[in-house]
Amino acid sequence: MYPYPQSVNPAVRSHLDAQIAFLNELSQTMSRSLQQVFQLNMQIGQTLIEEASGTAQRMLTTERPDDALAAASSGAQPATDKLRAYKQQLAQLAATTQVDLARVTEQHAQQASRTARALADEVARTTAEDTEKNLRQPEEPRQDARAAFKQDAQRGAEAAAGKPGDPSVPAGGPGNMKGPNAQDSKNVQAPGR
Repeated sequence: MYPYPQSVNPAVRSHLDAQIAFLNELSQTMSRSLQQVFQLNMQIGQTLIEEASGTAQRMLTTERPDDALAAASSGAQPATDKLRAYKQQLAQLAATTQVDLARVTEQHAQQASRTARALADEVARTTAEDTEKNLRQPEEPRQDARAAFKQDAQRGAEAAAGKPGDPSVPAGGPGNMKGPNAQDSKNVQAPGR
């Protein structure tokens, strides 16, 4: 049924199947109703044409004008009754169609709601997973950068321990603040005391 079954999420497929089933039954109901309307129109049209041709024949076969008018007026009453019956059948057909459409909608609403809820849950779960994955991705480069700095610091400490006369490292090793610019913490006084 689907050209790419592996690429379609099961929740999406289920929701689409429910929507297609609903639309299919809805279109079948509408098609049946329209077919009944067309049949009703054909019946009334055929009946009115038959009665009009019968009335016309009676009018043409009369010898006096009064008889022709009587034939025409006698054909008008049955035509009016036929039109009234047509309107009643059309109203009944419209009511039946409305009931059928309500039934179809009610029948499929629960399934469509259930599949829509499952689809929304699937989308929320996928979004949460993607968000968590995206939040973790920037952490990995930071960890790599921290590891590189730690390695450099460790190499520097090892180099200082191995070469005491290195001019790039202050006397006493890295992190030691003893030198010509260093201040002794005992001799430093707080301002204003």
